[in-house]
Amino acid sequence: MNYAKESRLSLERLLNDLDMQSLSKTEQKEFKARLGQQFPRLFKGLHQVYGWQYDFYYHLQQLIQVLFINFNQRSRALKSKDRKKLAQTNWYKDNKMLGMACYVDLFGGDLKGLKKRIPYLLDLGVNYLHLMPLYDCPTGDSDGGYAVSDYRQVMTKLGTMDDLRALASALNKAGINLVLDFVFNHTSDEHQWAQKAQQGDEYYQSHYYMFDNKDIPNQYEQNLREIFPQVRRGSFSFNHASNKWVWTTFNNFQWDLNYSNPIVFNAIVDEMLFLANVGADALRLDALAFIWKELGTNCENQEKAHTLIQCFNACLQIVSPSVVFKSEAIVHPDEVIKYIDKDECQLSYNPLLMALIWNSLATRKTRLITASLQKTGTISDDCAWVNYARCHDDIGWTFDDQVAADLGINGDDHRRFLNQFYTGKFPGSFANGVAFAENPLTGDCRVCGSLASLCGLETALETQDQNAIELAVKRILLVHSIIMSIGGIPLIYAGDEFALLNDYSYEQDPSKAHDQRWVHRVAVPEHMLTQEYIEQSLVLPRLKAMIKCRQSETVLGDAKTRILPLVNSHCFGYERVSQQGETCVCMVNFSEQTQTVPASLFKSLGKSLGRDLLSGRSFDLKQALQLQAYEFLWLV
Repeated sequence: MNYAKESRLSLERLLNDLDMQSLSKTEQKEFKARLGQQFPRLFKGLHQVYGWQYDFYYHLQQLIQVLFINFNQRSRALKSKDRKKLAQTNWYKDNKMLGMACYVDLFGGDLKGLKKRIPYLLDLGVNYLHLMPLYDCPTGDSDGGYAVSDYRQVMTKLGTMDDLRALASALNKAGINLVLDFVFNHTSDEHQWAQKAQQGDEYYQSHYYMFDNKDIPNQYEQNLREIFPQVRRGSFSFNHASNKWVWTTFNNFQWDLNYSNPIVFNAIVDEMLFLANVGADALRLDALAFIWKELGTNCENQEKAHTLIQCFNACLQIVSPSVVFKSEAIVHPDEVIKYIDKDECQLSYNPLLMALIWNSLATRKTRLITASLQKTGTISDDCAWVNYARCHDDIGWTFDDQVAADLGINGDDHRRFLNQFYTGKFPGSFANGVAFAENPLTGDCRVCGSLASLCGLETALETQDQNAIELAVKRILLVHSIIMSIGGIPLIYAGDEFALLNDYSYEQDPSKAHDQRWVHRVAVPEHMLTQEYIEQSLVLPRLKAMIKCRQSETVLGDAKTRILPLVNSHCFGYERVSQQGETCVCMVNFSEQTQTVPASLFKSLGKSLGRDLLSGRSFDLKQALQLQAYEFLWLV
């Protein structure tokens, strides 16, 4: 097919059938221009997925209506922001960017309470606020809000959709970008579509994967991995109300959407644009790797999953071009990279960096982080990593087994070691973590725990060991030093700046006791935000100084990152190089012992003198550089 020709002809017909009288002449011109720019790739992508269907053009016509209606409903203020941000290309790569992620109730009580915490966020330097799922969801277990019953309603305990709009407006005025979750792989079984499907409505049953018996599910199961084996085995659940088997990748109350049905794509585009029109600046694509199912495959990272995300991206660019996507692909590093593109996801979590920082803290070795990032750390100049140490989720060891093998490391054995180390089972471990999603057959698991507890502060405080406390604080600061300087948006999980410890009270709540991730979903009480408390904090004053330094140095923003090959396997190093030729060499010691970096490294970089941006100290780099226990330097 000649896609250029056919897309042009189709667009002409579609526009002829579209009544745009509700728009001003200027807005009509703007809508047509964006549609014309994005339609060729949108048409091609949708045709590749749905072109075999006899009513393909009808669904395309319905989609254009969805786009037009949402463009028409977008407020003047948001349309103005669209135009402003389109002129600020790659705003997310600025050195001033600093993110925070939080649950609304744990950080602010409710949406109105969170609004009152904007001054604290501004004082810290936050300009990117990611709110964990806040939509209407089932009472009790809802996978932390990731089982959405209604995308257009906020949880009653948090407030109303108008409260969310008011918060979005206040954040925008404060210069803080709002990030919301776009949970689009599944809905809860209480969503109106699922409810009608359970009542026997075949139209809505086609919104999901529903089967009369286990024959076809069994064929799929041969290649699928289990996500939550501690909850139930397999990826399908029997629904008694409909007397059918339903595809449920995660939990039996989370029903996977059927994207082979174009009606589903159009409906979810409508929900996505509703969230954009609430005032989001970015949407986190939850579980994006799972959205396309193909028999005979593992149904992850399929080619048509990428095609669909690119189509979602095109729809977003037509209606709300200031909004960007953030990829949540916790998969093999080679697959993570494939989602990162200006026409797909402009932002992406950096799960490899996160996992390998924790690996290096446990092993005191940096060979794996250095080799891994040299292989897969580079992404498009139009995109940015979102670098984090902890988040609402567990830690999975998603490094490349082949890279590990090249270093003489057995991937499976090493993951067992890391799991034992961070759950405190390995002799000499400093960590207090909790095993999550432990497979009863293989013993494999993932790790939960707050940043401070995993860094050893919990044990150190229990024993009142001052040396151990000091080392734990150094680890906490070291972790943040990397996510602040390596390139991308540093994302702090709310409470980590106060070094909050694990909260084991979840074990007493029947709706949470089975989900160990609640151990690090810790509330931030009001008294912690007082200036007196902040000044006495073990971590926050030094973290604030680090943030201030980052936000004053452009070389730590939109600049290239090169991972350096270091002779000393306890040290990790990388060089930042800006477009203006500015350079910054970052050095990190991952051990409790003093380590040496030879002068030959700095000679190869053309550096004979260095000044640490953080401390102001100067170093003669013609001599070997001494790094103290867990020390880190940003050398210019």
